Amino acid sequence: MKVVLFGTTGMVGQGVLRECLLDPEIETIVSVVRSPSGQHHEKLREIVHQNFYDFSSIEAQLTGLDACFFTLGVSSAGMSEEQYRRIAYDITLAAANALVRPNPAMVFTYVSGQGTDSSAKGRSMWARVKGETENALLALPFQAAYMFRPGLIVPRRGIRSKTRAYRILYVLTAPILPLLEPTLPRYVTSTDKLGRAMIYAARYGAPEAVLETADIDQLVRKDAALRS
Repeated sequence: MKVVLFGTTGMVGQGVLRECLLDPEIETIVSVVRSPSGQHHEKLREIVHQNFYDFSSIEAQLTGLDACFFTLGVSSAGMSEEQYRRIAYDITLAAANALVRPNPAMVFTYVSGQGTDSSAKGRSMWARVKGETENALLALPFQAAYMFRPGLIVPRRGIRSKTRAYRILYVLTAPILPLLEPTLPRYVTSTDKLGRAMIYAARYGAPEAVLETADIDQLVRKDAALRS
């Protein structure tokens, strides 16, 4: 399987990349980045591209791909709706449109968030924008598209969030995080579980297009059963 990954340097992206590198059935990982990450692996190929609102100049390099793992995202804190939409919606759809033309058989997986508003009309700004983004992705002619809505994500394997507030939160809650994941599977997952669930959905599909944390956990269980 040949995949493309957006958001490699973020916490979720790091987790997905790690699982892709470890997966023997994934032969090529194309990572689209604004600047070189410094990571090197025989399966990893980085495309350095500055303008994330227009991928037309690298579209020829984004062909022959089976799946996209789109994990790029930012916190909406301190942003206006227009500013947040410019990143969360515009960049995502720019990438998706650049991929669907040369890869109509692609499976597109997108990391959204628990509480996303599918109606795109609710009071929460970030939830409206995420809902609008999900709806636009589901309307594109991919072979399949899956919207992942994790709740709290526990970083594993030395992975750290780029967001300072989240790093502080994880440090403060470190003593209880190991207890939350097994006791609250409907609300808590981890970077490695999310990575495995996204790979499973890309490879085998999923029962629903929108996947909440409990659905992610079920995919991880199915994946583990196949690999055991």
